[in-house]
Amino acid sequence: NHSIWLSAFRHLKRYHQLPELTFEEVNQDFLDGFKHYLMHQARTKSDTPLSRNTQCSYFNKLRACLNQAEQEGLIRNNPTRRVKSIKAENNKRTYLDEDELRAMAQAECRYDVLKRAFLFSCCTGLRWSDINKLTWAEIEPFCGSYRIIFHQQKTSGLQYLDLSRMAVQLLGRPQAPTERVFKGLKYSAWHNMELLRWAMKAGITKRVTFHSARHTFAVIQLTRGVDIYSLSKL
Repeated sequence: NHSIWLSAFRHLKRYHQLPELTFEEVNQDFLDGFKHYLMHQARTKSDTPLSRNTQCSYFNKLRACLNQAEQEGLIRNNPTRRVKSIKAENNKRTYLDEDELRAMAQAECRYDVLKRAFLFSCCTGLRWSDINKLTWAEIEPFCGSYRIIFHQQKTSGLQYLDLSRMAVQLLGRPQAPTERVFKGLKYSAWHNMELLRWAMKAGITKRVTFHSARHTFAVIQLTRGVDIYSLSKL
């Protein structure tokens, strides 16, 4: 979610272009213009148009800022009330069944770190951003295995995720506490394409994305009898 905020901020700067922006300037015309920019002009790092859901997400980040500014008394006239949001698309969620997951594990992938990270997400349900920033300092021994420590900023407390034997194997050899566990993992059009090639080598024709691993984890847990409440906590 943090990376989405940063991306939305970068696109806001590209649209506005000037070094400073005041709340007074963010009126209905400004919001309509930013909306048009996201839908028709904004490009990704690989020079492709933003997806509809990405457009929606970035625009809603600006709306959230203005709503908070209104709540804190920084603005009185909130222009978001007069500008409709970008409508998101309901995309079909792609996931792998257990046989397909085994086929992926056995198939060759050009980037070992991509393969380990994807399978780790299938085992844990962690999203790409959490796996990408995971360091060895966040992994600790526990009851003969290992678990991940999460620092919750909202509650100023700790949460833990116990790791299965397979998940531990995917971690690789322990490194220095500050080192990333999946060092070299990158989010790019090239790596996304390699993920599709890997799936094809496994005989899978579904359009697999890294987020498919998160859905795979959820579906497998449900088929094994885990209840919805416990799954949401996981």
